[in-house]
Amino acid sequence: MRRAGRIARRIAAVILAVVLAGYGAIWWRHGGGGPFPERTLTKPVLADSALEVVADLDLPPGNIAVSRTGRIFFTFHPEGRPQIKVAELVAGKPVPYPDASFQTKRGDGPWFDTPLSLRIDRQDRLWVLDYGSHGAGTPRLLGFDLATDRLVHDFAFPSEVAGLGSMLNDFQVSPDGTRIYIADASIFWNHGAIVVYDVTEKRARRLLDGDRSVQARPYVTRVQGRDMVLLGIFAVRPNVDSIALDARGEWLYFAAVTADELYRVRTKDLEDESLSAEALAQRVETFAPKTESDGLTMDLEDHVYLSDPGHDAIHWIGPDHQLVTLLTTPRLRWPDGFSFGPDGWLYVTASSLHHVIFMGPEHIREHAPYQIFRFKPGPEGAPGH
Repeated sequence: MRRAGRIARRIAAVILAVVLAGYGAIWWRHGGGGPFPERTLTKPVLADSALEVVADLDLPPGNIAVSRTGRIFFTFHPEGRPQIKVAELVAGKPVPYPDASFQTKRGDGPWFDTPLSLRIDRQDRLWVLDYGSHGAGTPRLLGFDLATDRLVHDFAFPSEVAGLGSMLNDFQVSPDGTRIYIADASIFWNHGAIVVYDVTEKRARRLLDGDRSVQARPYVTRVQGRDMVLLGIFAVRPNVDSIALDARGEWLYFAAVTADELYRVRTKDLEDESLSAEALAQRVETFAPKTESDGLTMDLEDHVYLSDPGHDAIHWIGPDHQLVTLLTTPRLRWPDGFSFGPDGWLYVTASSLHHVIFMGPEHIREHAPYQIFRFKPGPEGAPGH
């Protein structure tokens, strides 16, 4: 009996040591960090009343794309565990897009697993990026012709580009529709990158892998009183997530949510396959200091718009590199994705992820409705971006 007791105590000690080692490893890789540096924010340019409600939803939206004819497409955020994953807003109500069959697993063609970002290019194609359950499934890029609502492009990313632990989070499409620039936020693997996809050749390349410009900084995101940390050891700290492309397709702007600087690189350098990884990293420029940021977009006058969950705000950084606050209101519960639409409207989703991540279905339902908003910032942008 004494021997059995000693063995049991040793087994318990080993289990405890393994648990503590695992706890420490997670904390070392994903924990720690202090508050984000406070930026001096200007008085908002626009009043709260400039922000219009487009839709009230039962579950949180993810990203949004509005066509030049005013059709509104959006994803329901995967963290909300929705049944409809990609929707079109019709008469104020979400309708499965392109139909119900894409919303669940099927054996006779591609389907939506965990789509988050979507964009409309200038060729009137709706692109949907599916991060494939952080690479545990199949990350895909699906393109739909808006004239027919039919699937016209399907690409499954190979594991060497988007493997286990990847998170193909957001993207932008070149003006001619031949290149797609993707941010891999890689929350769990913690290894960010920019992925460049050639639409014509159906080929993807992983660039700036692990470079400082695509990695998160050790700050803790605090949204409406909640620190985004699980069990004190896992801080929600996506790597490169925010991504925007200027109207000419010349410069790609990007940053991690908790990065305190916005970076940019010329697209011609991303497409130059003769550049080594070190040479490409040297072409990356620091553009301006920034707040926390989730979604990015740009207008035709080269303002970079940032959705700032930590301040319930939307800002822009102009060609003069100065940070200006456009809107701030508690109604913007974690402002997320952007899309310009026709007539100068800029649409933004409020995903309320502080009421979604690590929360159960009952808590998520209790904090509904979730909104899609729009406002007119002044300058116009290309619809769908």
